Amino acid sequence: MDLNKLTVLETFEGLRDKKFSSEEITKSCLKQIESFNGQIKAFITINEDGAILQAKAVDKKIKNKSPLSPLAGIPVAVKDLFCTKDLRSTAASKILENYIPPYDATVVEKIRTGDGVIIGKANLDEFGMGNSGEKSGFFPTHNPWDLERVPGGSSSGSAAATASDMCIYALGTDTGGSIRQPASFCNVTGLKVSYGRVSRYGVMAMTSSLDTIGPITKNVADAAFVLQQIAGYDKKDSTTPAEKVDDYLKEIKKDVKGLKIGLPKEYFIEGLDEEVRNVVLAAAKKFEDMGAEVVDVSLPHTDLAVAVYYIICPSEVSSNMARYDGIRYGLSKRDGKDLLDIYLNTKSSGFGDEVKRRIMIGTYALSAGYYDAYYKKAMQVRTLVKQDFDKTFSDVDVILTPVSPALAWKMGENMSDPLKEYLADVFTIPASLAGICGLAIPAGLVGGLPVGVQLLGKRFDEKTILRAGYQYQLATDWHQQKPNIK
Repeated sequence: MDLNKLTVLETFEGLRDKKFSSEEITKSCLKQIESFNGQIKAFITINEDGAILQAKAVDKKIKNKSPLSPLAGIPVAVKDLFCTKDLRSTAASKILENYIPPYDATVVEKIRTGDGVIIGKANLDEFGMGNSGEKSGFFPTHNPWDLERVPGGSSSGSAAATASDMCIYALGTDTGGSIRQPASFCNVTGLKVSYGRVSRYGVMAMTSSLDTIGPITKNVADAAFVLQQIAGYDKKDSTTPAEKVDDYLKEIKKDVKGLKIGLPKEYFIEGLDEEVRNVVLAAAKKFEDMGAEVVDVSLPHTDLAVAVYYIICPSEVSSNMARYDGIRYGLSKRDGKDLLDIYLNTKSSGFGDEVKRRIMIGTYALSAGYYDAYYKKAMQVRTLVKQDFDKTFSDVDVILTPVSPALAWKMGENMSDPLKEYLADVFTIPASLAGICGLAIPAGLVGGLPVGVQLLGKRFDEKTILRAGYQYQLATDWHQQKPNIK
């Protein structure tokens, strides 16, 4: 039995029934990493010794019949944007190449306190800036379904590691689609939570008003299970309200009869790949067959979302990247003649092209004379996008859309055309601007490449999209398809 291929819930039950040990399942994942990480490049840092020690500690608890927390003994890949105490945390950037944090992110602390096994730190587009997995400061991640294609980003390593069974589940971040798009391209399940549902404390900020934390898993039931453990209020993060955490595993068991699902006409536009469109419409038909009602809806400001995002995002990037100044931590180039030289030399050596591009765009948009024309206007249109969703959710329970307008593209195909790559986020960005939740689930294969669909729900209504996704996976087997890696 290949223990690394198990789901979170299968691992949870197997450990308690003593079918296998945590050390066995951890070593199974490490063996898979040893076999395939060289070609997929899902990990920046592999925590082999630490993971085995964590696993042995769990096995000792099991032997002594001590109570176990839900995620105990289960190997997880953590996106390298999360601070992990005493374990290198780079954000896939040369500027933090040797940074070892003195503390854990809140979500990591929850996993460690619950005796979870951190198998390694997953690769990403530098500081989360990118949607292809090619913009890491170290090396690109490859799609396990086709090594010549991108896995999506920025949570590229988390999705690729989960798809290739190098871990049982992974944690990622989603700012404009960075969990949902790689989940779609790699045929796994990715959950973008509502803004504030999971603490961001200790996760390196890219765009503070948009960043969210969520799981990437092998199915929806696992996503519900993991979310149950990591969601909730955190006194260290003022954006987490004291909002009730639902019993997600219980809620997903309800069928979808009577559920109203909206298909927004603005998401079926020119430029959407015809075969991707067919996959989404087939998913809509499946929901109808399961007893849901599918209706047409309109989100009229969708076409403005990308432009709004690429003003707000770089503006906040410009502010957040200012802390990497070569003085307090990280890379420091001190060979200049004054303080300004230290700043310039450190940032020019440490940041990659995409980070520099967004800093320059954001600094311009926030500068005197342009703030009102760009950033303020973008925030006003963001409100209109949110109002579109609020109005639509007064009529429907869930919105069904494509995740990406196209299949995973070839490595290097869009590297010289950033605008083309930005437009690939056209269907994921609106939900991020509105702060609502979104779930990407496998829904088909086109030419051997995965295609996912997106289920959007009201803010803090993760239970409804998880329910819809779970019931869809009971009726289909797309999520059980695996890449043929050799």
